[in-house]
Amino acid sequence: MKKNNIIQEKSYAFAVRIVKSYQHLCNERNEYVLSKQLLRSGTSIGANVEEAIGGQSDKDFFAKLSIAYKEARETHYWIRLLNDTGYFSNEERKSLLSDVNELLKIIGSIQKTLKTKFSNS
Repeated sequence: MKKNNIIQEKSYAFAVRIVKSYQHLCNERNEYVLSKQLLRSGTSIGANVEEAIGGQSDKDFFAKLSIAYKEARETHYWIRLLNDTGYFSNEERKSLLSDVNELLKIIGSIQKTLKTKFSNS
């Protein structure tokens, strides 16, 4: 993995946390439906970031990054729902939401920069 690519590193680390959360939800809480949704959207963020990095143009990069942003929003939803239905503790919720909110801010900032670049060219 390329060093110093903060969104790449953070989205990968978040995906690892999501996989571990999924394992915990299945093994300790016997929850298989909502946790699968969390697994899909939470790991998709990093996968789409990787695709964006390999994009063939700035517009391709932006499109894939936009998908990563939407997956992060969906993940935010599943974390809240799993907390409000008693599957996550407040500590787990706070920690995961903090991480996904950080990803949303970084991705949003990159998108904003690219939009400015597109409008100036």
